Amino acid sequence: MSIIPVVLSGGSGTRLWPLSREKYPKQLLPLVGDNTLLQETVARLGGLEGLGEPFLVCNEEHRFAVAEQLRLLGKRGQILLEPCGRNTAPALTLAALWAQRDGDDPVLVVMPADHVILEGEVFRKAVARAVGLAEQGLAVTFGITPDCPETGYGYIQRGDRSGLDDGAYALARFVEKPDRETAQAYLDAGDYLWNSGIFVMKASTWLSALSVCRPDILLACRTALGAVSQDGDFVRVDRREFEQCPSDSIDYAVMERLSAGLPGLPGAAVIPLSAGWSDVGAWDALWKVLPKCAAGNATRGDVMLESCRNTLALSEGRLVTCIGLSDVVVIETNDAVLVARHDATQDVKKIVDRLKAEKRSVAQWHRKVHRPWGWYDGVDSGERFQVKRICVKPGASLSLQMHHHRAEHWIVVTGTARVTRGEEAFLVSENQSTYIPLGVKHRLENPGIVPLEMIEVQSGSYLGEDDIVRFEDTYGRG
Repeated sequence: MSIIPVVLSGGSGTRLWPLSREKYPKQLLPLVGDNTLLQETVARLGGLEGLGEPFLVCNEEHRFAVAEQLRLLGKRGQILLEPCGRNTAPALTLAALWAQRDGDDPVLVVMPADHVILEGEVFRKAVARAVGLAEQGLAVTFGITPDCPETGYGYIQRGDRSGLDDGAYALARFVEKPDRETAQAYLDAGDYLWNSGIFVMKASTWLSALSVCRPDILLACRTALGAVSQDGDFVRVDRREFEQCPSDSIDYAVMERLSAGLPGLPGAAVIPLSAGWSDVGAWDALWKVLPKCAAGNATRGDVMLESCRNTLALSEGRLVTCIGLSDVVVIETNDAVLVARHDATQDVKKIVDRLKAEKRSVAQWHRKVHRPWGWYDGVDSGERFQVKRICVKPGASLSLQMHHHRAEHWIVVTGTARVTRGEEAFLVSENQSTYIPLGVKHRLENPGIVPLEMIEVQSGSYLGEDDIVRFEDTYGRG
């Protein structure tokens, strides 16, 4: 039996703002180790017998970042693009249908891309047990053994163990995030587990259950895949058809109904898991999984603490100093600073909602914006001008483009640029510069083997990123 990791990478990580932004969310960030959460998830099942290439289901806007992180990990895989967000049930359905395209019926290990599991070997052993149950036609999930009355997670009640082995229990029911008193009652009862959002089942098991529980989702996904196309690293489904698909989660669409034991549906099981799991849903959750000093402080970057306890302080650039703080989170980025108490970090989403309502770009974008060819950093801006630092990867090129409202000055700092300007093409080396007049077709390329770094000064009446008319593009952007 082959095993396919299915990594769901559709989240926005709102509660981890300002590090996590809508256009570059938490799963694309290295929050715990050197690798990003997405990379850690893809690598998590390494060494498991029968493991195939991963399937990654992601938002179309994140496709280049996801592909690049997979490449840096030295992995190959299928990247299925969602034209719009429709929650986890349609995402899994696309993956299950795609897994069966050649007549196979693999076991799918479905994992959110933005979770942390510190004890990988413990998790792999639990997955191996779950695969055995999945081969028997069961839908299996993992319940995290709780160690406190957590109100930020949903819960799973386990049933008895009749007919099950490998430490599994029947799935009794799912319950919503509780209040503090109810969460304490669950903890005291001893038969409730945190809902991990991780599932193991055969592709056919999921599709069979969905055909009974949510045939409308199944039909919409089948139709969307009926017009599928391969675009380089990406599997594209029909946008119009997928937009018609109802939005629902794996839990609501299927798993809750399986726990009820309705006729015609497969059985469901839950395996208790203690492997250092966290959904990293807010800053206090990240603090819990990070290494800490004897005073309970966790730091990263240029940080100096004095007389602090249980403090999380992260710096992306500037020196951050904290004195006399307790149970506080301090997050510094180059365009925003967050300070919050641990018990208020769930409310970060309220700040992000206000930023969106005011149409402030810091809700969606970092100052440093990643592109398939490299990245740019918005260094400074003012009336009728903008300064960017640009890095182009070796062998990469920007689109052949033109701007209606701005001219550009380019100064090369490191590497060599090949510039197309109108009908001419020429090289620009370190400490040299060139000028792109308004309305002239142009392209920037890096023909060398080292990154090309340059300073771009834009000037004009409008400097928005949507003032780009693309004529040719290596990456298929319109």
